[in-house]
Amino acid sequence: MEINASLANIILDALSAHIAILDENGVILKTNRAWQNFAGENRLQNPADASAMNYLSVCDLAKGENSKEAKLVAEGIRSVIKGKIDEFLLDYPCHSPTENRWFYMHVTRIPGLGPMRAVVSHENITALKLAQEALKAHEQELELKTQHLEEVNTALKVLLQQREKDKAELEGKVLKNINVLISPYVAKLKNKNLKSGERALIDIIDSNLQDIVSPLLQRLVNAKIILTPQEIQVAALVKEGKSSKEIAEILTVSETTVSFHRKNLRKKLGLDNSRKNLRAHLISMFD
Repeated sequence: MEINASLANIILDALSAHIAILDENGVILKTNRAWQNFAGENRLQNPADASAMNYLSVCDLAKGENSKEAKLVAEGIRSVIKGKIDEFLLDYPCHSPTENRWFYMHVTRIPGLGPMRAVVSHENITALKLAQEALKAHEQELELKTQHLEEVNTALKVLLQQREKDKAELEGKVLKNINVLISPYVAKLKNKNLKSGERALIDIIDSNLQDIVSPLLQRLVNAKIILTPQEIQVAALVKEGKSSKEIAEILTVSETTVSFHRKNLRKKLGLDNSRKNLRAHLISMFD
């Protein structure tokens, strides 16, 4: 069914895009209501706002901040008119004193056997551009927040590592002080002729000390290494660099007993068939 001129005009005027129809020279043959309204609302005095004016000439003579886009438009329209390209697309800014605006331009040839006609369409895409800018700003904000969180996370990791290091150092100091400065003297007291009440107090002190030391030796338990209380004492003193003679004197036992415990320690720690130094192994486990 053919569409008469009146219906064609109604259809053109119903479109929201600003539309102009050009001849083979770029002269405006017709514009729709949206094009005309835009020119009126913006008080444009440009010849391209009216019919029978050369749109290409207006673009060629454009000056100012949008002159670059105008020349690009003229080149694109000429390429479409000459059949070098099927369509020309461009989105460009067209800001007014009161608001920022963007438009999307689409130029195509009207198919048919008659004279060449080109359709120039300008669609307002300001809402889309503003949404894109808002999204970009939001993404940048998220990126900054992510970067900040990564920096905070890195700082927390450093603090946690330092905390673990400080904890290990504190545990080592506590273990050393108990085993070197307290336990030997408690052991000597237990070998004295004490009254039952005094011995009970010493036993309580010794038991509480072992409760403190035990968590510090949890690594041995985690490694499935079970040591007797005296083996723990010997291990701690070996780790501190004490000789068998010094350990025997501290624990009030014979050197043979200390040697026996050292042998058991090497076996339980998997060193019985190794030349590795017992003290070096204990230091590597607890430091």
